[in-house]
Amino acid sequence: MRLLDEQSIEDIAVGATILGTGGGGDPYIGKLMAIDAVLEHGPVKLIEPCDVDDDALVIPVAMMGAPTVLVEKIPRGDEIFEAFGALERRFGRKAVATMSIEAGGVNSTIPLAVAARLGMPVVDCDGMGRAFPEIQMVVPHLYGVKATPMAMADEKGNFVMLETIDNFWTEKISRAVTVVMGGSAIIALYAMTGKQLKEATVYGSLTLAETIGRTLREAKQAKKNPVKELLKLVRGYELFRGKIIDVVRRTVAGFARGEARFEGIDDYAGHELIIQFQNENLVAIKDGRIIATVPDLITVLEIETGLPITTEGLRYGYRVTVIGIPCNPKWRTPKALEVVGPRYFGYDIDYVPIEERVKEVIG
Repeated sequence: MRLLDEQSIEDIAVGATILGTGGGGDPYIGKLMAIDAVLEHGPVKLIEPCDVDDDALVIPVAMMGAPTVLVEKIPRGDEIFEAFGALERRFGRKAVATMSIEAGGVNSTIPLAVAARLGMPVVDCDGMGRAFPEIQMVVPHLYGVKATPMAMADEKGNFVMLETIDNFWTEKISRAVTVVMGGSAIIALYAMTGKQLKEATVYGSLTLAETIGRTLREAKQAKKNPVKELLKLVRGYELFRGKIIDVVRRTVAGFARGEARFEGIDDYAGHELIIQFQNENLVAIKDGRIIATVPDLITVLEIETGLPITTEGLRYGYRVTVIGIPCNPKWRTPKALEVVGPRYFGYDIDYVPIEERVKEVIG
């Protein structure tokens, strides 16, 4: 067990946004909520999955909706606790901890706010090791954990409790509710026992996010190249350097969908990159050839600072470095690729691990 303070939260917010591959919600909102809670109630205890008793209850919390909406539709604040408390009442017992359902922006820091205010620890794990746009796109789903009962609340005071026949129906119904709630909602879902948590999560997500954020901060202080330091840490690949020359983005059915075009600079002059996204970056195409796809991570960084740019933050003229990071091995099984592979998102291509793509396209 160790304690997460204000600086830890700052670092986690940066690192989680890099792991979030453009999605996971605006990190600024969640960071402020978590820091405010820590300043009022003290540091958050971070525990390992092995520290949770097998029969204990752990409840993840998150925000759901299009990242473009989260920029303007600010949570009231207490709806997080309404959703969390509703699941505790539904199960008839108290949770011993909370956790992140995905490694991404706001959804890695909201659980810290809940943990601080409720005086409980947060588990150093998450459901993805990155961010994905749909409810069933989590490792717990692969291990048979149900998303429901699922509690949903909005800033107006509306509250919904869902019970569905499977996690795909949870996605359909909760997405419709989220749209009605204005495009975003606070959710509590995938309640797990300690035994399920140990088997069906990605370990070390918060520690990795914190380490990434600290690495970028210390690289800047030491006047080192932050992108190079980051790539060494995550064993990633530089896919492109360029300037954003066009962004097409629309909010449809609770998702931010679109694509961004990049014109190459420096060693990439004369080349073009296209990234297509659905909340998160899904596919990177260089000069008409696929260079990276889900479930591997595709992240856009500011070229000088290495700080991440989310899909709702992409703007014409930004100079960026695009990197690729291998996904957690749990996403590379045939069962997992049925849920998060490129074909699920409508691309007529097979998944090829990024390390093989890079050798083929970049050399």
